[in-house]
Formats: sequence, structure tokens, C-alpha cells
Amino acid sequence: MPYGPPSDLSTTAPSRVPASRRPRATAPRAAAHRRAARALRYAAPALLAYAAVRVLGLLVLAVWARREHRELWHLLAESWDCDWYLRIAAHGYADTLGHAFDTNNLAFFPLFPLLIRAGDALLPAPRGAVGLALAVGCSFLAAWGIFKVGDRLHGRRAGVLLVTLWACLPVALVQWMGYTESLFTALAAWSLYAVLTGRWVWAGALAALAGLTRPTGIAVAAAVSVTALLALRRRFDARALTGALLAPLGWLAYVGWVGARLGRWDGYFAVQKLWHNEWDGGVGTLRWMKQLFLVERPQLFLVMVTLVLLGALVLYVLSVAGREQPLPLLVFTGLLVAIVLGSSGVYFPRARFLLPGFPLLLPVALALARARKRVTLAVLSTAALTSAAFGGHMLLVWLGPP
Repeated sequence: MPYGPPSDLSTTAPSRVPASRRPRATAPRAAAHRRAARALRYAAPALLAYAAVRVLGLLVLAVWARREHRELWHLLAESWDCDWYLRIAAHGYADTLGHAFDTNNLAFFPLFPLLIRAGDALLPAPRGAVGLALAVGCSFLAAWGIFKVGDRLHGRRAGVLLVTLWACLPVALVQWMGYTESLFTALAAWSLYAVLTGRWVWAGALAALAGLTRPTGIAVAAAVSVTALLALRRRFDARALTGALLAPLGWLAYVGWVGARLGRWDGYFAVQKLWHNEWDGGVGTLRWMKQLFLVERPQLFLVMVTLVLLGALVLYVLSVAGREQPLPLLVFTGLLVAIVLGSSGVYFPRARFLLPGFPLLLPVALALARARKRVTLAVLSTAALTSAAFGGHMLLVWLGPP
């Protein structure tokens, strides 16, 4: 028993401290604080590396934007999808389907705008500031969760490298924009960590929240539910069953709510059709690639998106072949890659859609962990500078959304 009186009271003298002066039940709380502080110190190298890479990207963007006479605040807090979430937070959702393409805000899942609305009610700050603060704060929670997964599987060095690589992705600047990727990645990472440590109820609850954040939340739910149900085959565990049932509830609740709001069972999928999003098994993706590289000259940003898609596919094959990742991670990334590559929707945001798929980077992190420090430092420095350059290009040169 870590706290409280000794188990053998026969050799213990009675306490002479008056009852009014005896310590109250603060020991468990203090112990929890100490454990959290130790965990934070243990993860500090990963969080500091993450901050360094992202600050570099922000500084490059700030200098570039100043030279282009563009407002940094607008780019990070109010542009493109940021504006969609801010308007949902302010005015709510549409109540009809309509016929116009790319206009129905029911395509955007509700947790992030709900958090913006709550922050706006509690804090004396503009909604854009609330959304940006949420994204930045959640990015550090995501980095911590990613570190915990990497450390749990392959040790501290691998965890730090995994976080650093996630910070160095070409579209990682989105992590510090008023988008949902940071929130979703944080929920996914901690849900997967909860699965790895047998905390089934936490895993299911976090997966349900992920399902309220992005459409690909169904991949987190599948990772939790499949793993929990397989565990139930070995022996019955009420907590595993609870986690399996909780995991898909967020995604199902929003899809069901949209259907009820629009008065048709397929309401959410009808909305997605108006955004050109349907799953076709990858035919649309191949058509996009053919059009870009065989018919016309692709822009640099679209070349980067294509390389990310192909790289994700290669990394997933390596993850499966290497047998270094447990089932929940493989289910999550497998479904995420299948959803992104199998969609017939627009092409340019797909690198961003893959941003939460941090387990795909584990083969690279493990290779760098085995490499010489000089090689690791060179690779990470090059990746950080490349990420900073692509971040600026994404927001200042590319004419579309990230």
C-alpha cells in the first residue's frame, strides 16, 4: 500500500496528533501531481524537440508572410477551414441539405466548434484566438501521446524520434492552425495508448470523442473495438466490452444526428456527396494522379501530396511486414490510409488527412534510433527545414486550402 497507515498496527504507537491537525485526504492528490510531473519531465525531450521544429516553421512563415504583405494571424486562425469552424461555433449548423456543392457545413464534425464556442463564452478573446489556442495546446497533448506510444513500444529514444518526425511532416504547419488535426491526433494517440495499457474504458471514451472530431474517427473506433473484442475471446472483461461499445458512439451519434436533422437516413452521406466525397476504392485517386502527371504539369504542392500518399502506402506495408507494431496501430493506420486513398474527393488536402497517422512513422523512427547520431541529426535537420519551407509554400504560394 503506497499511502496510508502501516498494515500491521500492533507495533505502531497511537497517534498523538490532534484530529483537527492531521493531514486530510490530500496524499493521493499530491501523489498524482508528482506522478504527472515525473511523466512530464520524462517526456520533456520529445516536447522540446516538437516545439523547436514547429517554432522554426512558424518563424519561416512569419518572415515569408511579412515579405508577401500577408497577415500571419489571418493565415493561421481565420483562413479556409478555420473560418468554417468559427462560423459553426457562432451560428450553428445548416438544417437543410440544399443543392450547392461545397457549401453545407454539416460535413464538419462538431467537437472542435463546440470547444471554440465554450472557450468563447469563458474567455475574453476572439473566436479565432480560441480556435488557434485549442489547436496549439492540443498539438502538445498529441505530441505527448505520440511519445507515450513510441516509448511504450520501443523505448524513450524511439518515442522522441517519433514525435520529432511527426513535427517534421510536410504539412505539419496545420498543427498550429485553427484546424482539427491536432485535436484529433491527441485523441487518437491517447486512445491507442490506453489500448496498449489495457485501459479499455478510457480508450473507448477517447475514441468516441475522436469520432465527434473528424470522419476518420471511425478508424480510431475500429482500432479500439477490434482489439477489445479479440481480447474478449481470450477471457471476458466487462471493461473491454464497455470500451468496444463506447468507441464508435461518437461517430455514429453525429452521423445519426445529421440524418435526423435532414429527415433522411443517409443525410450525412448525401452531404458528403455535395463535397464530392465518396469511397470508390481508389479509382478517383488513380484518376487524379494520371491527370496530374500524364496530362498536365503538376504544381509543387500537388507533387508533395502525391509523394505523401505513396510514402504512406509504403510505410504501411513496412509496418505490417516488420511486425513491430501491435494490432490496434495497424488497424488505425490501415483504415486511415484506405479512407484517404480510397476517396473520390478532392486531392489537395489528402496529405493533411494523413497527418494523424503517426504510427506510419515508426519504421523511420526505429531506423533513426539505430543510426549514428550524426546521421540522425542530419536527417531530422533536413526534415525540419523542408517542413518549414513547405509550410510557407502551402499558405503563401499554393492558391487553395491546405
